[in-house]
Amino acid sequence: MNIMLIVQMIVFALLAIGILVTVHEYGHYIVAKKLGIKVLRFSVGFGKPVWSKRAGSDQTEYVISRWPLGGYVKMLDERDCEVAPEEQHRAFNRQPISHRILVLVAGPAFNFLLAVLFFWLVFVIGVNGVAPVLGSVTVDSPAARAGLEAEQKIVSVNGKNVATWSEAHLALLDAVIENDSVALEVQHFSGGRTYKRVLDNIGDRKALTAPEALMPGLGLTVWRPPSPPVISMVEPGLPAERAGLLPDDVVTGIDGRPVESFDDVISVISDLANQTVPITVMRGQSSVSFNVSLQSMERDGVTVGRLGAGFKPSAEAQAQWESLLAKTQYGPVQALGRAGEETWNMSVMMLSMLGKMAIGQVSVRNISGPLNIARFAGYSARQGPAYYIRFLALLSLSLGVLNLLPIPMLDGGQVVYQLAEAVKGSPLSMRTEMVGQQIGITLLFILMFFAFRNDIISIFG
Repeated sequence: MNIMLIVQMIVFALLAIGILVTVHEYGHYIVAKKLGIKVLRFSVGFGKPVWSKRAGSDQTEYVISRWPLGGYVKMLDERDCEVAPEEQHRAFNRQPISHRILVLVAGPAFNFLLAVLFFWLVFVIGVNGVAPVLGSVTVDSPAARAGLEAEQKIVSVNGKNVATWSEAHLALLDAVIENDSVALEVQHFSGGRTYKRVLDNIGDRKALTAPEALMPGLGLTVWRPPSPPVISMVEPGLPAERAGLLPDDVVTGIDGRPVESFDDVISVISDLANQTVPITVMRGQSSVSFNVSLQSMERDGVTVGRLGAGFKPSAEAQAQWESLLAKTQYGPVQALGRAGEETWNMSVMMLSMLGKMAIGQVSVRNISGPLNIARFAGYSARQGPAYYIRFLALLSLSLGVLNLLPIPMLDGGQVVYQLAEAVKGSPLSMRTEMVGQQIGITLLFILMFFAFRNDIISIFG
């Protein structure tokens, strides 16, 4: 991988984590201060401090620590150290249970508010997308059995209108998570009447919800305007360059099979991993053949052939493609409503996915670790500001939802402790809290195991 891409991924990932952690901890901090609780330290990151400063009447220590994968707010608490009698009323453990819960939920709440702000910015700036027009439909797939056809545009999914493939994919994922069938409304992409189609017997929900598995599992592909496979670039050191293929070559045949479009090239190459095959191209007015030693790569968990060449559309295909582009953009007031709606819908979907992961109905491969987060950060930043801001919104939501889970060590688990104290009438014993902490650590280690395993699988195959 290009060293500059790696640096870019790291920079934008650290920026994202820094923003989200700071806002999360600021939520705890500001509510604690407003309720009169003494804050001893506000830290972004864990481990040894690399920068610190004391400020304010309480001489709160503000810290940036060595490991930037989290943060914490340390409050005065008699369970941690001896507290002078004159300050005991400002200790966290002395506060009313309602105040303690407010402090605990403030961190996730600020993440949700930040997500609303980021989504609002996205809708005001506007995001370009592609109309959800279907390409070829896989034989004997749920889509084929429902009667879907190429060049039909998805208008709605389970009654929810969609204008782009991004919206359609999320709506399809949500529908598959919650239902055994999916109701679609479609029409030809050029317009005309709409048709209702229902995808029944959609198969194994767990398999469908694995990364990159939804569309192939339903039998759907993205439509591309037909265009001859004209090479736009060859990647240094990869098979196309080593064999002598050049930009502007038009591929006409691979391994004796004629090809007429980019999709044809992908289809044929996919079946020829690690094989040496003849490839015929038109170079100017001449037909030229090359023996190309293809490499292999992983796509959707399957080993496929790799040529190492990019392709460009014809002028006619480019015009057709541009006609499918749609920009989602709203005025400031309407954008705020859409931002709130998006925050709610995505939060509900995340909670639903987590619940179904716990009972084995949704693939755990949807859990991302730091490597995948860095990859998504770099990719979204390269797409443009609106895409990176949307990435921040989704990551902020994930942080908020995760921290509200009733797991000891997380904010949600601490809220459960406070509620248990309210029911019991006295604080939980240290032994009970320690058992809870051990359970929480075990659950978090399991979560981390899946996150790092998924990172390794997705990046290194």
